Amino acid sequence: MKKVLVAGGAGYIGSACSEYLLDHGYEVTIFDDLITGHRDAVDPRANFVRGNLGNRELIADVCKQGAFDAIMHFAAFSLVGESMKDPSKYFRNNLCNAINLADAAVSGGVKTIVFSSTAATFGQPESVPIRENDRQEPINPYGESKLCFEKVLKWYHKIYGINYAALRYFNAAGATSNFGEDHRPESHLIPIILQTLRGKREKLMVYGNDYETSDGTCVRDYIHILDLAQAHELALSAKESGHYNLGTGNGLSVMEIVKAAEEVTGLKVNLEFAPRRPGDPAKLIACSDRARAELGWKPRFESARQIIESAWKWQLKHPEGYAN
Repeated sequence: MKKVLVAGGAGYIGSACSEYLLDHGYEVTIFDDLITGHRDAVDPRANFVRGNLGNRELIADVCKQGAFDAIMHFAAFSLVGESMKDPSKYFRNNLCNAINLADAAVSGGVKTIVFSSTAATFGQPESVPIRENDRQEPINPYGESKLCFEKVLKWYHKIYGINYAALRYFNAAGATSNFGEDHRPESHLIPIILQTLRGKREKLMVYGNDYETSDGTCVRDYIHILDLAQAHELALSAKESGHYNLGTGNGLSVMEIVKAAEEVTGLKVNLEFAPRRPGDPAKLIACSDRARAELGWKPRFESARQIIESAWKWQLKHPEGYAN
């Protein structure tokens, strides 16, 4: 049995990955300050330590006492718009606090870090689908903070021998039976659509319908969180350190997602078109050949209907999200 510390395990993706690890025989300790995460999103089978990565002494002590085989790092802020208004918040948490975690790994003898990175490290893509070695020029502090820590991991690998996998997500979506998406505020398309269908929102705002796509709306690569969780578990045994894109390779437009949600629920989305948001690329689609070839990753939920059905079931089961 491997012992894994999951930093940010009370968040959306961290909770699903913790559940997946526990289901596959791992011993899991979740470290989270519950600023954006939820106590009810902590799997009851996991050990839980409430704390902030800004507390160097605490996280170092947790790593020394835990004798962990690996760390998974999800404890980052992730709102692009907020990062443009408050870059300090993002660099302090996503970079400085992440370095505290890396230092704790060194002092605690932890030899593997799996890092929750993002496609935002690429900025405006130079080609589609996006490959790992494509140019990286982030266009916001959020993406820059993630890219900076990827570089930190590269040097910690060279100097301290820590193995790492930086997993660059595209659009995480869906839910497990127990854990789903409850951001406050919510910024992701699928939960916003479903909240609109449930009457929690008056209407869906669609930003831009004049892109060079099939229907004029932005195209994105949506990946189910259980497929993300599978990739994280496989990355624990990666033979070489490096970077992996995680996506299905199937781009879906905003309107295609809306149509799929209407088909799943049998309800009609009230929507309104608005001008484009600055910095939104027309298409973001992943080439995940490396993860498939090197990690043996095989996504199981590659249709919009599967992803939306799981998210819809979770919202109906938790109409107020994690109420506590």
